[in-house]
Amino acid sequence: MSVAPGRRTVSEAETQRANRGDWDRIADEYQAEHGEFLRDVGFVWSPEGLDEQDARLLGDVSGRRVLEIGCGAGQCGRWLVSRGAEAFGLDLSQRQLQHSRRIDQDTGVTLPAVCATATRIPAADDSFDIACSAYGALPFVLDAGLVLREVARVLRPGGRFVFSVPHPIRWTLPDDPSADGLRVTRPYFDRTPYVEQDEEGTVTYVEHHRTLGDWVRCVEGAGFALFDLIEPEWPPGHDRTWGAWSRQRGTLVPGTAIFCCTLRGALPAGPGHQ
Repeated sequence: MSVAPGRRTVSEAETQRANRGDWDRIADEYQAEHGEFLRDVGFVWSPEGLDEQDARLLGDVSGRRVLEIGCGAGQCGRWLVSRGAEAFGLDLSQRQLQHSRRIDQDTGVTLPAVCATATRIPAADDSFDIACSAYGALPFVLDAGLVLREVARVLRPGGRFVFSVPHPIRWTLPDDPSADGLRVTRPYFDRTPYVEQDEEGTVTYVEHHRTLGDWVRCVEGAGFALFDLIEPEWPPGHDRTWGAWSRQRGTLVPGTAIFCCTLRGALPAGPGHQ
């Protein structure tokens, strides 16, 4: 049972242990609530519903080796497989990966995946052409720069990495999709992690905050060049509420930031570059 959440410093070990346990606990509920929206074989970048089939942020994936970081139940990776990619998934939660195996069997589209942390990717250097992460791993690690350096290590020269995270501006707002959530209650520049814990003081959930500038410095510091930063607008006709993401908020403030990067030396012309 969680007590009132707060803000305090936590270690990477506490962060990993808490978030692995949290995702194992909520995986069934998460898939039941969001599975239809995500689709068993589908690539949705964000609660706004931005679809890779339309956005083409990864370019042509056919014949490419692709790593999905924080793959959850493998919906995005399975879509990549269906488009001719040699895709692999990685996730911290064993229960999420059990759901991935179930969906593999249901659909006949299989995503090979391992249970591991994004801060220590179990893959050889220069072994992938593309990496991607849709709300996976990066908000839930203490050292995002370490994850980006690991991704750089496993990508081949000129490789592309695209990842989506909650937009940093959301840190300033209450976790409330209604009109009452449209007020600034926290400093944008306060990077103290959001922490939930049980009655014994054991950390049960952690989310880390970085400003847009922090993210850009992480990207550049890992050897990537940022070629686009996308803040999806709330689309007409999309009325689905997901946590604090809603039409009421989404038409006024951004909810998602998508960073499109390549390893330096092969900068593409822009989104959808083939």
